[in-house]
Amino acid sequence: MDISSVFATQKFSAAKEILTPVAEPDVPKEALSKVQSFADALKATEETAVSAMAGQTDTAALVQAIAQTELAVETVVTVRDKVVQAYQEILRMPI
Repeated sequence: MDISSVFATQKFSAAKEILTPVAEPDVPKEALSKVQSFADALKATEETAVSAMAGQTDTAALVQAIAQTELAVETVVTVRDKVVQAYQEILRMPI
């Protein structure tokens, strides 16, 4: 076997690896479902508020929907604050 053919084979396999498309990473389904759940909670509260203004829903249901939405928003803000805090700690790390 010729040494140039060995080098050619190595170069071909390296080029083949580079040209092979990389699969996109999967977005965690749990995180995606939590975002969808948050959006659904906001939408349900909005619909409850509209029906309460029209006189179709009682005040207790409206207060409960608003409380659930408030809790969801507070949770999202807490997660955002933790992410920002972690990012700032990463920026402060020495290289």
